[in-house]
Amino acid sequence: MSSTTRPDAALLALRPVVDTAPASGDATTGDFLHHALRPILKLQNELLVAVVADFVRDHHVPLPTASAADQQRLLTELLTRNVKLRYTVVGLVSGLFTTAELDFYRQHRSELNRRLLELAVRRVQDQVEAVVKASGV
Repeated sequence: MSSTTRPDAALLALRPVVDTAPASGDATTGDFLHHALRPILKLQNELLVAVVADFVRDHHVPLPTASAADQQRLLTELLTRNVKLRYTVVGLVSGLFTTAELDFYRQHRSELNRRLLELAVRRVQDQVEAVVKASGV
């Protein structure tokens, strides 16, 4: 992919600053997590909550009436078992990769998708009230 086809500088400028560990000499999946996945998830937080809330509503997940522990479980199950939602979350993030990040992602797709979804689950679980409110149920 040619670097002229992606607005890499603009994509990087969109990202919020996230306290991260310094990058190691060679790129690792851990570096990628800290320097790409976490900032992009933070940037896309509102959209992530809205997308999950839509799935909660569309799939009639009883989130508002569940206990706190059940809410965590229900969100985890939704984000880990619903393939359509998983791919939507991956798309929300991968669509904001720079050319170099996309190249790295393509080489380490399964590991990075696993890490990305772990971060997304944690982020959504920490915002249960926002998901319930956005779901309108």
